[in-house]
Amino acid sequence: MIRSLSRHERRRPAAILLVAAVAAMSLAGGTARAEETVRQVLPGAPVAPAPQQLKREKAPDQSEIERFCSNIADAARDRRYVLQAEELKQLQAGIDERMKALDAKKAEYETWLKRREVFLARAEDGVVQIYAGMKPDAAAERLAIVNADLAAAILMKLDSRKASVILNEMDQKAAATLTGIMASAARRVDPS
Repeated sequence: MIRSLSRHERRRPAAILLVAAVAAMSLAGGTARAEETVRQVLPGAPVAPAPQQLKREKAPDQSEIERFCSNIADAARDRRYVLQAEELKQLQAGIDERMKALDAKKAEYETWLKRREVFLARAEDGVVQIYAGMKPDAAAERLAIVNADLAAAILMKLDSRKASVILNEMDQKAAATLTGIMASAARRVDPS
């Protein structure tokens, strides 16, 4: 007995054949397609150049590398020296500029210091003359109020007789403080 095939069974071998044919075509045409590239070209656009195939270069061996390094070593050292020399010149120029600025400031300071010393000498002489002309009791009262260092400096510049009379008129504590300052100022050696 022969049985007849159903519709689905008749289609199965055809489907299998179709799948096998597609697979065979893709394998056969796959290598050709991989080499060809599909490009989309717009109308009026220039044709793109074909990509260049990269070639593998063989790696240089160790002796070639050593030769190259030894050939450029002197040039590299010379270039390094030139760069260092330029940097040193720039640093020297910066130092020279700073030295000039420092010398200018020093000259300005010395000028100001001389003017100050002249002014203080005149002021001290004038102040000393003022206290020398005052009555001893009034001078003692005023010097007790003034800064102790300034008062001691004024008393040291006064005539010793006039200074002793003024100290005699002063309060005992103020006179003792001024006497201590004058004694330490009269020392030739720095006490510290």
